[in-house]
Amino acid sequence: MSSRPAHADHQAQDRRNTISARSLVKTFGHGETRVTALDNIDVDIRENEFFTLLGPSGCGKTTLLRLIAGFELPTGGTIELEGKDITALPPHLRPVNTVFQNYALFPHMTVAENVGFGLKMLGKPSGDIDARVKKMLSLVQLEAMANRRTDQLSGGQQQRVALARALAPAPKVLLLDEPLAALDLKLRKNMQLELKSLQHETGITFVFVTHDQEEALTMSDRIAVMRDGAILQIGSPKDIYDRPTHRFVADFIGDINIFEGTVESTEGNQAKVRLRDGETVLARMPEAGTSAGSCALAVRPESLRIAGPGEAAALEGTLENVVYMGAAHNLHLRLGSGEELVVRHGGSTEGIDLSPGAQLGVVIAPGGARVLA
Repeated sequence: MSSRPAHADHQAQDRRNTISARSLVKTFGHGETRVTALDNIDVDIRENEFFTLLGPSGCGKTTLLRLIAGFELPTGGTIELEGKDITALPPHLRPVNTVFQNYALFPHMTVAENVGFGLKMLGKPSGDIDARVKKMLSLVQLEAMANRRTDQLSGGQQQRVALARALAPAPKVLLLDEPLAALDLKLRKNMQLELKSLQHETGITFVFVTHDQEEALTMSDRIAVMRDGAILQIGSPKDIYDRPTHRFVADFIGDINIFEGTVESTEGNQAKVRLRDGETVLARMPEAGTSAGSCALAVRPESLRIAGPGEAAALEGTLENVVYMGAAHNLHLRLGSGEELVVRHGGSTEGIDLSPGAQLGVVIAPGGARVLA
């Protein structure tokens, strides 16, 4: 998770918006072949923010990034940068740079020449270019590689060159289109932390596209979860993970148990929910509230624990499988309704019957169950 202090979200509310999109629509094709890639998007991205567009393939996140970059024009709606309408502005006139998944480096140029290329195209004096290139290579810790060709570098080093080249002209916004996807797992995790650190050092607004939930949770100040051309929820990583407002968001981010139930009564922000197996549990309601009737109930595996001897259990199930996760065990139970329940049990399993078919009671942590909108 991000190491930003708890009060950072309150400070962020006071920032001005760098990017504002209003009623943004993008369609491709005509007639029967027409496809809506973005459907009436409204979003504000704040200055000096690491903002992530998260969603499955085909959800519209890359299309939104390309509209901000100017590589595509919207079918409808507007895009503003620091209050200025840039909807029809061509890419080279926008103070925006993009880092692509394939990096698009020039193999016939040295690292330093790659980093300075954009500045040269802008007509900057050679002395200024040299000083800026040196600063950027220092920022990404590649000073010793300045005179190497890019095809002599590792994947992680090539990515740093692409970042340095994009940051050299000091853009207002840096767009990153799944730039870590080609890296191996360990390097990708290291680069996640380096990217976040780089964003803080430069103070530039980063807009990052990914389908990797862990990547989004690790780096982002805020996340926009997208599906079918729409933004379903925007919030901090903690908001998105702990307080999902839609079933898709809850299911897409991390592991979760989702059950069908019926809201029988409400009091304050609590609802009494009867599950299909007849058990009743207390759950938190969405901010918009809910009324009696069918609902979906969400509980994270880490919000559950096995009941101790004589302890009242909210749920009971039959143990079917135990998966060792290193720091924890995932216990897979089957409820009387036939639905599966996963309990993430940390620490010792001593005293717990882990034999297949064992009947186990489960306790839900206070606030651990949520009714989804």
